Amino acid sequence: MRIWDISAPIRPGMPTWPGDTQYDEARTWHLLGTCPVNVSRFTLSTHTATHADAPMHYDNNGLPIGSVPLEPYLGKCRVIDALDAWPLIEPRHFADQLVGMPLRVLFRTYRNAPVDQWDENFTAISPESIALLASMGVKLVGIDTPSIDPVNSKTMDSHHIVQKHHMAILEGVVLDEVDAGDYELIALPLKLSNLDASPVRAILRELP
Repeated sequence: MRIWDISAPIRPGMPTWPGDTQYDEARTWHLLGTCPVNVSRFTLSTHTATHADAPMHYDNNGLPIGSVPLEPYLGKCRVIDALDAWPLIEPRHFADQLVGMPLRVLFRTYRNAPVDQWDENFTAISPESIALLASMGVKLVGIDTPSIDPVNSKTMDSHHIVQKHHMAILEGVVLDEVDAGDYELIALPLKLSNLDASPVRAILRELP
């Protein structure tokens, strides 16, 4: 079965949310002389590149990412084109794609995701869209932008609708090579016991 890697690359100089931790890496041991291995260290935000938000990100009493259920991050998923939906994906943008909706939805808003630069005008998802998906039993919502809420949001309305319905969030996926349709999603977060998010290696796999 064909696999699509929908993870953004993690590398020095990559864009990060303004004011957040810049990615940094360095070799600490070198395979040289008496040292038999290479070993490295890296520093990054929990919201680097393709990542899963935990409830703790927007609720001080919410679960850390290491304690969330894993089922939402693994299973049948629908990719929906929302290329012309800026600034918000509204229910009208995907009303014709609700039949047979699986438990996971990813929205594509970029023709070419800006993996090398920050886009302050990215598309977000309206709270009404999140509520509609929740009413259909959707357990994970994802997008190819840095957040499901607008860049300047202080109320995080869409995040809180997700919290209300116990859904999972996947942000920063790269869907440039993926057609609209149904796939299998695999995007498991790391078991970070005390943290608010986790980078993931997200893939889509062709359904049998």
